[in-house]
Amino acid sequence: MVVLNKIYTKTGDKGTTALGNGTRVVKHDSRVEAYGTVDELNCFVGVARLEAEGETDLALSRIQNDLFDLGADLCRPDMASDAEAEYPPLRLAPAQVDRLEAEIDVMNAQLEPLRSFILPGGAPLAAHLHVCRTVSRRAERLSVLLASETEINPAAVTYLNRLSDWFFVAARMSNNGGKNDVLWVPGANR
Repeated sequence: MVVLNKIYTKTGDKGTTALGNGTRVVKHDSRVEAYGTVDELNCFVGVARLEAEGETDLALSRIQNDLFDLGADLCRPDMASDAEAEYPPLRLAPAQVDRLEAEIDVMNAQLEPLRSFILPGGAPLAAHLHVCRTVSRRAERLSVLLASETEINPAAVTYLNRLSDWFFVAARMSNNGGKNDVLWVPGANR
């Protein structure tokens, strides 16, 4: 259980922050950039939920929880010592990726195949989901950069990759099952 009695600690006033294992790093460290962007994504998902209803809202709620799991995973370095840790660190599980894939398949089966690229927009929920998609891609890029520097849970990168696909398909579903997608017209304004 997490207990936060005091919100400010002043420990970061000189530009450092603590990772999940207590190690202090600069706030622009690749690991902090990766999990900070996951946190930003979670905020955008919260905004999207203002427009969501029913199963879409429930799915977004699950995603928000997964994103906290992912942040906890990314903020904890040194996977090699997981087995010896007093409390096993929370790591994203492949089953969380599998769930996204199953949800994508269900949604995509209801959509006509794309014959053009689409522009972000349409319904308000679709527009918000496209923002989530692009922030998810940025979090993925930053996680790949982190993985080039140190070992991270491979499921973290895979999850972010699938999640951006999930947001794309969910945005299409939010545009009246893709019927109201805004299509790109190449060279339309030449």
